[in-house]
Amino acid sequence: MDRLKSFPHLLLKVGIFQYTINLTKIHMKLRILSLFLLWILPLQVLYSQSVEDLSVDLEMVEKIKTEGIDNSQVMNFASWLTDVYGPRLTNSPQLEYARQYVKSQFEELGLQNAHYHQWGPFGSGWELKRFAMHANTPHSYFPITAFPKAWSPGHDGPVKGNVIFLELDTIEDLEQYRGTLSDKFVMMDFPQPSAPSWEPLASRRSNDELLNLANASRALSGSQPGGGNPAALARAEMRYQIMKFLQEEKPLALLDFGYRGWYGQIAVTAATMPIAPGTSWGDAVRAHQADPADIIPQISLKREHYGRIFRMLEKEIPVEIELDMQTEFHHDDLHGYNVVAEIPGTDPELKDQIVMLGGHLDSWHAATGATDNAAGSAVMMEVMRILKALDVQPRRTIRIALWDGEEQGLHGSREYVNDHFASLPGSFGPAEEMERKSDYDNFSAYFNIDNGGGQVRGIHLQENENLRLLFRTWLQPFSSWDATTVSFTNTGSTDHVSFDRAGLPGFQFIQDRLEYFTMTHHSNMDYYERLVEQDLARTAVIVATFVYHTAMLDEKLPRKE
Repeated sequence: MDRLKSFPHLLLKVGIFQYTINLTKIHMKLRILSLFLLWILPLQVLYSQSVEDLSVDLEMVEKIKTEGIDNSQVMNFASWLTDVYGPRLTNSPQLEYARQYVKSQFEELGLQNAHYHQWGPFGSGWELKRFAMHANTPHSYFPITAFPKAWSPGHDGPVKGNVIFLELDTIEDLEQYRGTLSDKFVMMDFPQPSAPSWEPLASRRSNDELLNLANASRALSGSQPGGGNPAALARAEMRYQIMKFLQEEKPLALLDFGYRGWYGQIAVTAATMPIAPGTSWGDAVRAHQADPADIIPQISLKREHYGRIFRMLEKEIPVEIELDMQTEFHHDDLHGYNVVAEIPGTDPELKDQIVMLGGHLDSWHAATGATDNAAGSAVMMEVMRILKALDVQPRRTIRIALWDGEEQGLHGSREYVNDHFASLPGSFGPAEEMERKSDYDNFSAYFNIDNGGGQVRGIHLQENENLRLLFRTWLQPFSSWDATTVSFTNTGSTDHVSFDRAGLPGFQFIQDRLEYFTMTHHSNMDYYERLVEQDLARTAVIVATFVYHTAMLDEKLPRKE
């Protein structure tokens, strides 16, 4: 193992390079001095290991690079998860096929203890069996580009009806429509204004953005004390009353437009249920938990088609829609399942300690869930393939988990943490009421991929400053890939949060966005073609080195104070 010999050498290797971008020599010296005084010196005290332990096994890194780049299988894994088994909506038959495939691959790779971890119950499964939508007017016909929202019920056969726009200023305005909507398609939202897009669809993180991430400190909270925004509460109350009214009136379908995107993009998730203002997240009944008879069929149109229909209605031109929408609900097994496997540890004193990696396997349903999150699942499968191909003998156990139910609220990872490490009351609950499980003290770290298919450019510390120097050291071999940023930031909205909120080290990597938030996220554009092989292969290599080094350290990773 090639150890860094001295603290000045470490400073030179991991402290200076990100602070030399576009700086004068004088400014550079000031920044380096500030870095030394305000950042690196405190870390000598904070980090429990000596500087001598902050090292990189460069020989193993080169082996991982060679195996991961020259023999990569990441795109093959991704194709099976998308082309064959996509989409993978939580508790759908397609997700179960994907789970079976993943488990079989784990076994073929030689991983041990491959199994399902059951959690829940979650609720019903759902799949779209047939969908077509057509518009007829006195002057023209056109096919409508649209997608049903998940857990929307279908109809026994094709249905026809006119479109009506509900003009509602107050809740009392609903009464004029009572008894008139059962043979109608209902619109309530005004179209989204359009404008030319001057920004590129795909982008990588700039040097300035990475520098800002590297320099980030604790973010100030934007929340304000008080009982909530009265205007927002009033809107929520009106929305609740409207949805209750429509639930009673049973229109043929409720139409809206995708919540993001133009050019035929439709971003769509789950059908909406009437939820009273003030209802807690855990107490609200979601569509996957409801009786299908209580769910209004809901369909998101591409914005261009929604706008066209709206403008014709404004001109008092009738628009008739013909809908053929067949769906199937699955109630046989209401539980969710994570897929878990591992490489056992070999050190007699450390083998019971755990290093975890993962990403969510489930997706939304409008495409095949390529960037969200077949990419992350395929990367983590590739990480395990690389480590097994190199016959690594980790001191700690390396465990992979591909999660279920992330898209509906981090269910799979949260329930896994509750069952194995620490149980939090409610959805997450206050930390002071946490019940620690037997493996809580054996846990070292969890690493997650779920921000699209872009290459890793660094890692979020989740405000665990103790790890800055160590993670910088581990990223140094990837400076030629521009993957060296370590940020104090606390990023959310994916499965590492389940670990972080239990006081366990859980991390999401910083990734290039590519087209994730402009085109593919939760949309009908999220297909295999949006994946970039070099990005995924490099990401797998970087994650593999993090997992390997974490498994080989003398000590577990330090936790946040």
